[in-house]
Order: sequence, then C-alpha cells, then structure tokens
Amino acid sequence: MHHQYFVTGIGTEIGKTVVAATLVEALQADYWKPIQSGDLDHTDSMKVQNWISNTQTRIFPERFRLTMPLSPHASAAIDGVEIKVSDFQLPSTDRPLIVEGAGGLMVPLNHQETMLDLMQNLGLPVILVVRHYLGSINHTLLSLEVLRSRGIVLAGLLYNGAENVASEKAIEALSGVKVLGRVGEMGHISPEAIAQQAELLRETFVNPG
Repeated sequence: MHHQYFVTGIGTEIGKTVVAATLVEALQADYWKPIQSGDLDHTDSMKVQNWISNTQTRIFPERFRLTMPLSPHASAAIDGVEIKVSDFQLPSTDRPLIVEGAGGLMVPLNHQETMLDLMQNLGLPVILVVRHYLGSINHTLLSLEVLRSRGIVLAGLLYNGAENVASEKAIEALSGVKVLGRVGEMGHISPEAIAQQAELLRETFVNPG
C-alpha cells in the first residue's frame, strides 16, 4: 500500500480538500471521499478533479452522498439512511491513493461510531492536516493523542497555510510528530496553483513507510 493515506484534520474548514488535491497531484494518486455530506452539486471529488492536472488520477465514487451539509450522522438521518463502518471498503487499486475524511476525528457516523472508527477499519496511515488559529495547538495535540490511543499509524503532520513559528515549535516539541511539509496559501485555487504547491510538496514529502 505504498503512498496510500487517509487525510484528516484537526477540525472543519481547515482546507483538507485543498491539501488532498495537492497530495493527489504530487503523488499522481487516486482519490476517494467515502462520505460527502451536503453540497452535492459541488462535491469535494469534483473540486479535486477540477484542481488537478495529471491524467493518471482516478476519482472513485463516494459510498454515501448525503443531501444536507451537516455531521454525517445527522444528514444520514434526514435522508433516511444508516451509515455503518462495516459499509466501507477501500477502492481496489494498487496505485497511490488519498482518502479524505469528513471533518475531524470524532465526527459521528452514527450513535456508536465515529470517523476515527472508519480510519481504524480502513487501516491506512493517517496524515493530519493542521491550519493555525487560536486553539489550533490544543486541537492538534488532542487529535494526535486520540490517534495514538487507538494505535492508528500516523504518517505525519502536514501544515496548510501560512507559517506560525511559535505554534509549530510548540506542536513539534510537545508531540514529537513527523512533519511532512506544508501546502502554502493560495490566493486563488486553480490547477496552476495546485501544481505549484504539489511540486514544492514533492521536495519535502518523506515516505513514512
């Protein structure tokens, strides 16, 4: 499973899809979003497809496409469906693969299982995306502790956005985590911007395997 990863984040709206697209382009990887919750006319799969330039990537269809932009458990209830971790299997591919989660680690899929259970079930090394804001150090360290408590393999941490030296020094000193690189700020997200960031990421991305 060389270069196959599950991409999650320390919360919502931190740019997981931008990072996932950059990883897809950097590795010329396939892409899978297991759950799309809301925004079905402009899904994350569509965004990734529109942002990448390489011709090797295959976008696998979502297992669940939910109509409301809510937590998966709430959106599924509105749609009259039930999500269970046992419903998911990795796409059949021997190519690099980026799997993108929804929200953070503890987002509920139902009243018993969370996104963390899905990560554990799929068994891929996890890349944790961090974007800086007030409280992001706490959210990062909590996320790392939860991943470790479940015995989930952490590929490393990937920063998204502008550098914050004080925050990054604290995160790295307190966690001892491997840093895989950074996806820089993009004024406008486009195939050209993604390609530029992907080239930079290729230079810093260290294979955790």
